[in-house]
Amino acid sequence: MLLVITLSITSCYVIQAEARYLLEVTIPELPKPEMPQLPEIPTIPKPEFPEIPKPELPTLPKPELPTLPKLEMPVIPKPELPTLLKPEIPQVPKKP
Repeated sequence: MLLVITLSITSCYVIQAEARYLLEVTIPELPKPEMPQLPEIPTIPKPEFPEIPKPELPTLPKPELPTLPKLEMPVIPKPELPTLLKPEIPQVPKKP
């Protein structure tokens, strides 16, 4: 058991040391390759399409709608409310 723990601790240390070594190493710059000149693209003439006449739709006659007769609203008599009498307040008798 002690052997497994010791090996796991040392393997972590080795990985950290290798990572540190990668950070310290400088990579030499490689020369950039020269790109070859691309040939010019030939221009292709645009095709001419024949003119197509626009279709004409026939004009349809407008439908005539019949006129509807005006309906008269029936007259409803207004309800008459009965007149209420004003209440009379009795007079307070005077003290003798």
